[in-house]
Formats: sequence, C-alpha cells, structure tokens
Amino acid sequence: MKKKLLIIGALAAAAAAALLLSRPLWDGRTEEVQVATLAPRSIQASVLASGHLVHEEEVMLTTEVIGRVTGIYVEEGDRVTAGQLLLQIDDEIYRAAVEQNEATVRMQEIAIQRQQVRADNLRTQWERQRALHERNLIDDDSFDAVTNELSVAEIDLQSSRESLSQAEAQLEQAADRLSKTRVVSPIGGTVTSLDIKVGETAISSTTNIPGSSLMTIANPDSIHAEVNVDEADIANVAVGQKAQIFAIAYPDRPMEGVIDSIAVSARVAEGAQGLSFAVKIRLEKTNRVVLRPGMSCRVEIYTDIREGILAVPIQAILVDEIRSENRITYHVFEYEDRAARQVEVQVGLSDDTWQAVTGGLNEGDEVIVGPDRVLRSLADGDRVTTAAPE
Repeated sequence: MKKKLLIIGALAAAAAAALLLSRPLWDGRTEEVQVATLAPRSIQASVLASGHLVHEEEVMLTTEVIGRVTGIYVEEGDRVTAGQLLLQIDDEIYRAAVEQNEATVRMQEIAIQRQQVRADNLRTQWERQRALHERNLIDDDSFDAVTNELSVAEIDLQSSRESLSQAEAQLEQAADRLSKTRVVSPIGGTVTSLDIKVGETAISSTTNIPGSSLMTIANPDSIHAEVNVDEADIANVAVGQKAQIFAIAYPDRPMEGVIDSIAVSARVAEGAQGLSFAVKIRLEKTNRVVLRPGMSCRVEIYTDIREGILAVPIQAILVDEIRSENRITYHVFEYEDRAARQVEVQVGLSDDTWQAVTGGLNEGDEVIVGPDRVLRSLADGDRVTTAAPE
C-alpha cells in the first residue's frame, strides 16, 4: 500500500513540474511588452512596381534612300529644333534624276503644244469641209476622212497630256527622293544617340543592320516612368492616382508623379514570370534630379488615401486560418489590467506601417505590438507588464 502511495505521489509531482514548466508565467514572472493606442491615423494604401525612365517623344531617324553620308551637322547631346538639318546623304544621283525628269516634262509640254497646233489646224479644215459637204460640193468619203483625221489628232493630244501627267508624277517622285537625302529633325529635342559617321553608307531597311539607324532624337521634357504592375494589383490602380518615383541613382530623392495611362492588355515583363500591365507615370516634381532615359526606378502608387481612421501598427495584427471553415480571422492582444486579452477584430485599409481596425476595439484601447517573439507566444490571459503606453 505504501508502495502504491509513493508511486502516485511521484507521478503527481512530475505532472505538476511539467505544468509549471509549460506555463512560466505562473511562477509570478511576467513578460515585458510594447503597446500602442488605437487612434485616428492617416493611411495610404499603395502598390509597388519597378520599371525604367523613358521618353514619351522619341524618334529614331532612318533613311528611305541609299547613299553615302556626306555631312553630319550635329553631335550627340546637341539640342535641335523641328525642321533643323541634321544630316546630308550624297544626292548626285538623285539630283541627276530630277533634272532628267524635268527635261522629260518640258519635252511633253512641247509635244502638247505641237499636237494642239495640229489639232487646231485640222479643226479649221474640218469646218471648211463641213460647209462644202453641206452644199454637196464634196463627197462623203472625203468629209469622213477629214473627220477621222481630226479625231485622231484630238486623241493624240489627249495622249500627250496623259504623258505629261505621268512625267510630272515621275518628277515629283524624283524630287521626293532628292529631298530625303536631307535628314531634318521632326521634333524639337536632344540628340540622344548618333549611330552613323561621315563616309558610311545609309541603308533603307527595317532590320537592325549597320547603316539603317542614323540617330535618335528625344524631347527631354517628355521623360516619364514606365513600370510593370502585377496583374494581382492592377485592379487597384487607376489613371490620375498619385505616385512617388525613386530613380535607382537617387534613392533618397523621391519624385512626384501622376498615372497617365494603363495598358489594355497584359504582357510578360522582361525577367519576370507572371503577367503584368505597363503603366505610364507623368513626372510632375523631379526634386532637381538629373534624369536620364533608361534609368531603373521603383514606384509607389497610392491607390487609396484615408484620413482619420482608427488604426494600429500592422505588426499587432495576427492572422488565424480556420481551414475547416475555409475562412481567415484576425485578432490582437489588448493590454488590460496588466494582462493580454485576445480580441478578434475586423480590419480594413493598410499601408506599410498601419492597419485600419473597423471592429472589435474602441478608440483609446491599448494593443500589444511587440516584441515579436513575445507576441507570437502570447495566450489569452497571460500576465504582462509594460512601460508607459506609446
């Protein structure tokens, strides 16, 4: 009997020790926590994206004629105006073609004058022959012969006029080819790249081969950010929303911008796997940053801004996933009477710092926000201590 009592006592002592070890707060010690007060805050929900700075107005100049470059009148980095002569291609062949077509036009004009004189003479003869024919002084065959000769002359005159139109069209084409040997700037801007040298041959081609690209002109005032927004976030993005742009070269000097346009269709961005949408952001305040096209940038797009809504630091919100009911709940630990009280809450808008609380707490309630190692192991009713509320 005594042996049984000893065994039961030993088991009870072991159970008590295990229980005390599992709940260290029972021994009178308390964990120190940090708290924050539920109060009205300003929350700016945002979407992050990355991309590059590009020019809205940018033109890569190519040639429509083939020839040796005889003159380049700008250098890379020069400012140019619309219509300014930038480059000259050897125009000897094209100038000769224009002169040849001008001579053809003059010859056709002379031919028309000759045909006109002949037709006028034949018409005068026809008038005389008609008068004689009406008085039966000449037979029908003679009058028909004169009539046919006049008709042929009028047809020849019309043919000469059509030949003149053809020659004028050829002259216009030759003059157009000649004009294209002078490459002028279509826009005002800056020469951002110069891809050909004097003596090299400019080639008319749509493929990227040497000589097909002459130079690139861009309007520096049209620079904007083009970023790729993930398809999961694009529903929250709209034209007109504010954004902050950070050029990689100036990470501490944010620029302000506004969304100008959103692509209609998705694409796979370079270096990414999922789909994204191209979003263009117009720069409004550059903060005196020297911008260069091609610079990488990151953008924070503010999708929703709320003032005066009750919020707590985002780290105070804990998530519970109830798989059996296929739902997610949120809770916080409220600091009350030196104890942690678990409270289920309803949440709303959030940003990188604050999470709106729409139900479960009242303004002025104190919520435990850390440290994280303590917050993650707290249980309802645990004894805690804190310094003065933050």
